[in-house]
Amino acid sequence: MVKIAEMNQVPPGTGKVIHVGGRAIALFNIDGIFYALDNVCTHRGGPLGEGKVDGTVVTCPWHGNRFDVTTGQVITGTLPVTAYAVHTQGDDVLIDLH
Repeated sequence: MVKIAEMNQVPPGTGKVIHVGGRAIALFNIDGIFYALDNVCTHRGGPLGEGKVDGTVVTCPWHGNRFDVTTGQVITGTLPVTAYAVHTQGDDVLIDLH
C-alpha cells in the first residue's frame, strides 16, 4: 500500500489527480469513502480526476464518457478503466498499485 493523499485533500463529491509511482491516479471521495481509478479515460486519454462527479459516476471532461468510480466500469463509452483498492488509515489515503 502506498500513501497518495490525506483525506482532507479531496472533499466529498469531488475527484483529484494524484501522481504516484510514475502513474496518474484519479482519487475520488464519495460520501467519505475513497475510490481510485487510472486517470486516463479509455476514449482519448482525458483526465478523469478533473471530471464532474455525480453520485458514483465521473464524466470525462474531454468527451463525456462516463465511468462508475467504485469499479471503473464504463457507463457511457466502450472500455472500463482500471480501479485500485483503496484503504484509509487515520487521515491517510492508501492504494494498492498492483
